[in-house]
Amino acid sequence: MTRSLAPSGDLSSLVVAIACAVAAVSFGLLVVELARARGRGDGAAGGLRAALGTALTGALAVLALLAAILRPVVVASRGSLVGPKVVVLVDGSRSMDLPGLAGTRRDSAAQALAELGKRADVRLSRYLFGEGAPLLSDGPMAGEGAAGTPASAPGAAGTPASAPGAASAPAPASGADAGAPAAAPPAPGRPQRRSDLSAALEALARAADERPAAFVVVSDGRLDRPGPDDTAAATRAALEGLDVPVHTVAVATEAVRDAGVRAVRTSGAAVAHQPLSLRIDIGCSGGLACAEVPVAVRELREQGAPTTLATGAARIEDGAGTVELGVTLDRAGTRILEVAIQAPDGDELPENDVRYITLDVARDRIRVLHVAGRPTYDVRALRMWLKADASVDVVAFFILRTPGDEVNASSDELALIPFPVDELFSVHLSSFDAVVLQDFDAAPYGLTKHLPALAQYVEKGGGLIMVGGPNAFVQGNYARTRLARVLPVDLDIGRGPAVDLGAFAPRITAAGRTAPVLAPLLALTGERMPEMPGTNVVGDPLPGATVLMTHPTRTTASGAPMPVLALGEHQSGRTIALTLDGSHRLLFSAFASSSAGRAHGAFWDALLGWLMRDPRFEPATIEPRGGCIAGEETALVLRPLAGQRGEAKVTITRLGGGAVVRTLGARVGDGGEPVELAAGRFEPGGYAATVEIAPAGGAAGDGGDPKRATTRRDFACERGGDEWADPRPDVARLEAIARATGGASVLPPAAASLPLPAATQVASERHVAPLLPPWAWTLAAAVALGAHWIVRRRGGLA
Repeated sequence: MTRSLAPSGDLSSLVVAIACAVAAVSFGLLVVELARARGRGDGAAGGLRAALGTALTGALAVLALLAAILRPVVVASRGSLVGPKVVVLVDGSRSMDLPGLAGTRRDSAAQALAELGKRADVRLSRYLFGEGAPLLSDGPMAGEGAAGTPASAPGAAGTPASAPGAASAPAPASGADAGAPAAAPPAPGRPQRRSDLSAALEALARAADERPAAFVVVSDGRLDRPGPDDTAAATRAALEGLDVPVHTVAVATEAVRDAGVRAVRTSGAAVAHQPLSLRIDIGCSGGLACAEVPVAVRELREQGAPTTLATGAARIEDGAGTVELGVTLDRAGTRILEVAIQAPDGDELPENDVRYITLDVARDRIRVLHVAGRPTYDVRALRMWLKADASVDVVAFFILRTPGDEVNASSDELALIPFPVDELFSVHLSSFDAVVLQDFDAAPYGLTKHLPALAQYVEKGGGLIMVGGPNAFVQGNYARTRLARVLPVDLDIGRGPAVDLGAFAPRITAAGRTAPVLAPLLALTGERMPEMPGTNVVGDPLPGATVLMTHPTRTTASGAPMPVLALGEHQSGRTIALTLDGSHRLLFSAFASSSAGRAHGAFWDALLGWLMRDPRFEPATIEPRGGCIAGEETALVLRPLAGQRGEAKVTITRLGGGAVVRTLGARVGDGGEPVELAAGRFEPGGYAATVEIAPAGGAAGDGGDPKRATTRRDFACERGGDEWADPRPDVARLEAIARATGGASVLPPAAASLPLPAATQVASERHVAPLLPPWAWTLAAAVALGAHWIVRRRGGLA
């Protein structure tokens, strides 16, 4: 309860001000009058005592009259103090597990939170910041809340983590208070893998609830954002006009004695058989003696020990050094390189001595065997495209006449070169990356006996495209052969003619609309396709096949639309079935003019790229969410194609030995929604994740196992990761943040002394009572005026 006097209980401030002004004028006039009377010598009659009496009674009369007009009151109020909202942002990244001022940096953060908890005059809300929007912490913070009011949000100091290398950390809560942005929380016990303070400030500055009166950032200063070059400007921009101070608490000031790989950068794209330059930054901190640090780059192999690609040494000056090493990768696809240093004695953080980088290596030239049955427009267009692409080394064979043709000349006079069937398919087949059989009949040229070898070529990792025409698929004598079992469609020979010459425009399926392999084509033409002159008749897609185009009217034995373009996997290889021979109409036709003929090249580039497992065209992708840190929980995100429904089996093997370390399973829906799989913890090193998607109720393939659509992704797990690459605290950046916003920067023991905004008193009850009744003020004014009149008369004043 507090009591105070008020000049009036019912008059406005303006009236009170006028009354006080009139009273002041009255005082002034009285003084002037007394001064004039004394100047005329009137003061001699009454003396000094009379003048003082006149002045005193005049003053009392004016005050009594003013009190009678205003009628002062006593105001009694009952209320409470409400502290300002202060948001505490605690760095939740992995760098907080490094040594700090008191144990680990996370321990020092807990000390700072305990000191802040002693402030009872503020309302504290604690958030963890790291990747994206901040996460509201769970558990009460000691001392949180203001006098008379509960705290606005819970918050807790995190459980201290163990020494560097430990995976334990406080588990952030998944919830957030009103107005805080929603964010997908990290897995329990998993520290954040970034330190994005700007994102946290931006999210809280835009929140719809009560704006904070101040921020307190508890960190080691090793932030991803704001960067070291634009700290002040980036911090003010993140607050978006919110003019509040940002105080900082540094949890570490001294660097760890460490030599480590700070960063690995590549110059240009990685291409098989071509040199690639790696720029490797080495750091040395904490007073560790470094002169030259040996560096080695190795490639992790599927089997066997890593292969050394390059070695060198980085000369360290002022704690940093750089070495450029050239490496040459002899295989395309995803490759994992290990970059390791030989650290000097006394290195306290060996976890950042080895870093892994994942490269998607492209092929310089793809070797393609193109076998065509007759010289058609479609054959010519495809051959022209293959020859025009500098990345393709094409060997083309065209059959200009069949053995049954009637000619009046010898074979030596008609053939440019004999068709070397036996030599191609028994000796040189393995040297090709892909084989294109375009409108080619297997029987007349002795290819039938080599079809098992061609099927075995696919099983071992080769690629095969069968392109339609009058002499392809069933009409080309491929039905019921070993090769038919590796194709993605069934070669149905019992349902009428093997070729349909009716013109049609293929339809894009739901999977085709989302498939990366058709994305370049659809970007040029949309979902419209030119009219095709006809198609080969095939059956249902085999289990695991992905159908991208279908016939608008023809159906299979099951009643489904007949596939026109289908992709399939068979063991380690891939196959494509394209049942039409009119793809040249994407190059030259009235339809092709809208895209200047570029659609044909985009279409075949994607088909050949998918066959070569180009990452741009994979049917599904799988990768660790946020990367993989050894010793921490890892989640794999599988993104299948739309319509690829079934059971997904993920097999994770360790590179170098091929041992299966984990097998995961998940159900894939029709919509192509991402599926997240908990993969557990891994040791440092490289791994291969192979996904097999088996359609529910699919038919069995070889060995009774259902054929599956597969994809593979190699990944590596590091012990330290980016957050431990540079363990030096950045106190200067924290000080710059504080200066830019008018805040203060302190160490954890002084966190309670931060100049936080003062609490505000909120009144809940107010009672007004007059000092005297109105008649008493009026009587007192009358008595005072009468006494003044009498004294004036006695003093000789009129």
